[in-house]
Amino acid sequence: MVKVKRNGWLTQVAMKKNNLEKLSQLAFDAQKNSHSPYSNFKVGAAVLTPSGETFSGCNVESAAFPLGQCAEATAIGNMVTQGEKRISHIVIASPNDEFCFPCGGCRQKIAEFAPDETPVTMVSQSGETFETTIGELLPNAFRAHDLDK
Repeated sequence: MVKVKRNGWLTQVAMKKNNLEKLSQLAFDAQKNSHSPYSNFKVGAAVLTPSGETFSGCNVESAAFPLGQCAEATAIGNMVTQGEKRISHIVIASPNDEFCFPCGGCRQKIAEFAPDETPVTMVSQSGETFETTIGELLPNAFRAHDLDK
């Protein structure tokens, strides 16, 4: 177990290779349930919380295009529904051999529940990974503490 202090709260997560493997599998499993009849661009995502809980989600499209939901938003919604409020790691499964980076809106949603150091991993269908952090994807994110200024 590794203890890391991040932005005033303590994160305790077993730092093991199987975390990435488990999250990747959850993201690919969720991807299979994607409702993407218009784009046929099936995306899956999975999050790990400091308590060790995992949640996944897929993208859900709508005939009224702006009403669709990304996989990351679905996974985060599932996490919040179960009472969790922090992300320790998020994995995004691409529908092809390119990396599928989160859109701007999802970057903001991730940043709402994760400090800058939180790992974000993109995984392709061939199993290749790209590792970054939410701070690198969304520098100077607008967060709750900004509302107090």
